Amino acid sequence: MTLPASYSINKLLKSFSALGPYVRELKCQNGYFFFDCLAVCVSAKVAPEKREFWGWWLELEVQEQGFVYNYQIGLFDKNGEWRAMSIKKKADREHLESTLQTFHKRLADSFDTLKLTLTPSENTIALQTQVMA
Repeated sequence: MTLPASYSINKLLKSFSALGPYVRELKCQNGYFFFDCLAVCVSAKVAPEKREFWGWWLELEVQEQGFVYNYQIGLFDKNGEWRAMSIKKKADREHLESTLQTFHKRLADSFDTLKLTLTPSENTIALQTQVMA
């Protein structure tokens, strides 16, 4: 699917920015958008530049059938890289799931407004069943 002319990358970025502080414009390219959320600080005792966070990230890509999204949950490490892993502490997991559900609702509403299709990737279906229920 190519985007209709009325849906420029800039228009989409503006719409995605309105969802909150999730879109990472520097990681977005033609047909690819990256969002993330640092939901829970692992340890506030560590210097701010070395802190790690539990959170989630989303990759959104334009494909033939529309936009396909892939969510992952895990650790944002001190090197600024995401690593997929499960969150063991129940309170941290619940907070992370809450932020993800809230964001996903906003994203879905935004796509409805733009009249664009939003479909989960195969990898996301299992996570969506666990988290978005």
